[in-house]
Amino acid sequence: MKKIWAPWRMEYITKDKSGECIFCSLPQSKDDKKTFILFRGKYCFVIMNIFPYNASHLMVSPYRHLACITKLDSEESLEMSELTKNCIEILRDVNSPDGFNVGFNIGKSAGAGYDEHIHNHIVPRWIGDTNFMATLAETRVISEHLEKTYEKLAPRFKKLLL
Repeated sequence: MKKIWAPWRMEYITKDKSGECIFCSLPQSKDDKKTFILFRGKYCFVIMNIFPYNASHLMVSPYRHLACITKLDSEESLEMSELTKNCIEILRDVNSPDGFNVGFNIGKSAGAGYDEHIHNHIVPRWIGDTNFMATLAETRVISEHLEKTYEKLAPRFKKLLL
């Protein structure tokens, strides 16, 4: 039997998520590479999910601490939408996925890990990316290291103009 090691998952599983809001604290850092922030807009930013569902799983979040998309003002909403479209275009060009899952998890019951700060998920999908591992072993295999993904995507986001 083969073993697949994903030690970074334990940090997420055991981390106390009740105190810190990563969508508020991480943009405070000036080290985008360390925080996996790919783009900073006027109202929103693009960040890699460091506990991804799939390789190149991105999130778009407003800087303001809001729990629901209904609380976004029109500028935030427009920028979030434009960044989501740009993320899809960049991921299509760089990784050639077969499709995407895009959406919000609003509230804990909907699966939000950080339910008090809204963020939009952009998850590239490939035919065959879900296999027996997720079903039988409750294990997801991520095909590329986070740092490698960041190195591939960052140059494209540096050129992005809104």
